[in-house]
Amino acid sequence: MFLKAQLQWNVIIPADNLDAKGLALQKAIIVRLMDEFAAKKAASSLGYFLAVTSLDKVGEGRVRQHSGDVLFPVTFTCLTYKAFSGEVLEGEVHKILKHGVFIRCGPVENIYLSHLKMQGYSFVPGENPIFMSEKAAKIEKGVKLRVMVIGVRYMEAEKEFQAVANLDGDFLGPI
Repeated sequence: MFLKAQLQWNVIIPADNLDAKGLALQKAIIVRLMDEFAAKKAASSLGYFLAVTSLDKVGEGRVRQHSGDVLFPVTFTCLTYKAFSGEVLEGEVHKILKHGVFIRCGPVENIYLSHLKMQGYSFVPGENPIFMSEKAAKIEKGVKLRVMVIGVRYMEAEKEFQAVANLDGDFLGPI
């Protein structure tokens, strides 16, 4: 699900980038904010950081004593993406194992669909392994799947989310 959030961060501008003209300072603050935003990647409460939509407020700068850099409190609005339990997602299969498949949906790279959650599908080994249903539907690499999320976990070290999904429900499965 896409979320809109208003955040307050501190942006540090090196003394070299300071200029008497306000426009250059505004540009330096925006560039630094965008760099820090891109490096942050994700947070457990908000999900993946996708885009800064507006710069709402730039507070008064405070000079740091030892370095001469200036710290600006910045308030901005951003767009994030986070998967929730019970949510229906559409993604692409990118890895097939004997015990299930991994699906990619937007910034979420690791959505696992276990073979136990694919009722009616059986694993067919080979050079290009697939899961085949009794109704001749195939789950193979590159196939688009509609699944329901049953659990989500945030991995702090990698700054990414992992999810577990199933195919139990109406209109779920290969698209």
